[in-house]
Formats: sequence, C-alpha cells, structure tokens
Amino acid sequence: MRFYRYILLLITVFLCTSYNTANAQARKPEVMVVPMDVWCTTNGFMQTYDNQGTITKVPDYKRALQESSDLVEVIAKMNELMADRGFPLQNLEASLNSLARRAARRNMRGAQSSPIGELKRVAKADIWMKINWTIIKTGPSRSVKFTLEGIDAYTGKSVAGAGGTGKPSASAALPILLEEAVLAHIDMFNGQLQKHFDDLFENGRETLLMVETYETYNGDLNSTVGGQPLSRLIRDWVRANTVKNRFSTGDADEYYMEFTQVRIPLYGKDGNSLDALEWAEGLVDMLRSKGLNVEIDIEGLGAAIIMIK
Repeated sequence: MRFYRYILLLITVFLCTSYNTANAQARKPEVMVVPMDVWCTTNGFMQTYDNQGTITKVPDYKRALQESSDLVEVIAKMNELMADRGFPLQNLEASLNSLARRAARRNMRGAQSSPIGELKRVAKADIWMKINWTIIKTGPSRSVKFTLEGIDAYTGKSVAGAGGTGKPSASAALPILLEEAVLAHIDMFNGQLQKHFDDLFENGRETLLMVETYETYNGDLNSTVGGQPLSRLIRDWVRANTVKNRFSTGDADEYYMEFTQVRIPLYGKDGNSLDALEWAEGLVDMLRSKGLNVEIDIEGLGAAIIMIK
C-alpha cells in the first residue's frame, strides 16, 4: 500500500512540475511601446530636467502624444500587432497619467527624480519597445522605413532589434504602411524578446545593488555586526537571496560596496513583478533587525542604494 502511495505522490509532483514549467515558458514579457529618442529629437519632443545640477534632455512623451496624431496611430498599431501575438501591454498614455498624479505628490514633498526613471517605475513593463519611422516619398507613392529596438526596462540593455522598409503605396494610411513593413520582421523580433525573457525566468532578473555608509554611522563596512564583518553579513544575504546565488562584486572599500549583475527572482511571492527596490527591502529589514539605521533609495527599476547612517 505504501508503494502505491509513493508512486501516486511521484506522479502528482511530476504533473505539478510539468504544469508550472509549461506555464512559465508560456508567459510572455510585458511590453510598452514608446518612440525612440531620435524620433522625439527630430520632431521637437524633448524636455530638460535638473539631474543633481546637470541639465539633462529626455523625451517628452506627454506632449508628443498630445501633438502628434501619427505617434498615437503608430503606437496603437504596434500595440495591436503585439496583442495579437499574446504579449501583455502597458499603455504609454495611461502610464503617463498615473505618473502625473504621482509626480504631483512627490513635488509636494520636494522630491526630485528622473522623469524616465519614474515612468519605468509606474509602468513596470519588462520591455520598452522603442520605434522610429520615416516616411519615404517616391512620386505619388509613400513607404515606411522603420527601426524597432527592445530595451530591458530594468538594465537599459538592448535585447532585440529589427528594421526594414515596406512596399510603396499611393493610397494606404500610415498605420497600414507601418503594419506591412513590420509584419515581415516582427516574429523574429518577438522571438528575441522571448529568448531574453526565458533567460530571466531561468536565471533571474539582472539588477544593481549599492551599499554605502555615512559619516553619521559609528563604524564602516569592516565593523563587526552580529559576530561578523558587516560586509560579509551583507554579502551572505545577497548570496542567499539571488537566483542560483548569481551576482558579481564591483567597486568596494571600507565605506562602499557594489554588487553588479545581481539576479533576483522575476516575480515576488504575490505573483507581481519584483523590482530592485522591493527585493532590497529584505536586506533593509535584516540590517534593521541588527540595530542599524538604514534607508533605501532607487535608480529606476533596476538599481537600489542601501544607506547606513
């Protein structure tokens, strides 16, 4: 009787594992379509912000959507093509509206941050699908030349690319011209996206963690906390909480340490996407439990800064 129960247990475990694996492989990255920076620059849709004393230019997506009907049509068409292929989407305009409400609250507190970094945190798409296009006129006919680039929203790394020129037409509207041009390349592009996302499933999402001590802290990273050097305590926590214990160490001294290529789980216990801030909050909780005064800051989705004060 025990033997049959054992066999039944093995079958149940096998079926559950197969089901979870199949579901993981079937899941696709969440995508948000945005215009490339070069398109925004060419069409005059850039804005400036004060990045800690340095004036920096970034795309002004809000004004671009308000003033360019072509952009609205292009994003709608690309959203349609991606949705038809089963990719979950984040809508740029809806994300910008959420960002505006969030920015109003931050401004009341006097907080400053990168507009693009904040948009990434609000949208929380896995991939920013950037597009640039140009209309080529030949006599009465028009065709569309396009470029697509898939950017990992957490690392800013390019993970997919495609480009081409569609057939000329004397009557087709821009969305139709774009669709005809893109269709020959989009499945290859999506295959590149999926390959990258499958790697994230297996090996974790890549993030960056920085730890620094302030002058107000009576010690440094070599100080003993909980019976061992603080730097080792932090390193052991990172090792225990990364996928397959995967991370690299960057710059380090007695006051600062950096962990690069930190692979964190793709999703949290609640099933939602896990970003660097939410993951690093576990480290903050551990350090606070040791009696340390710790704060956390972020740089976009993919970098967290732990400050020991």
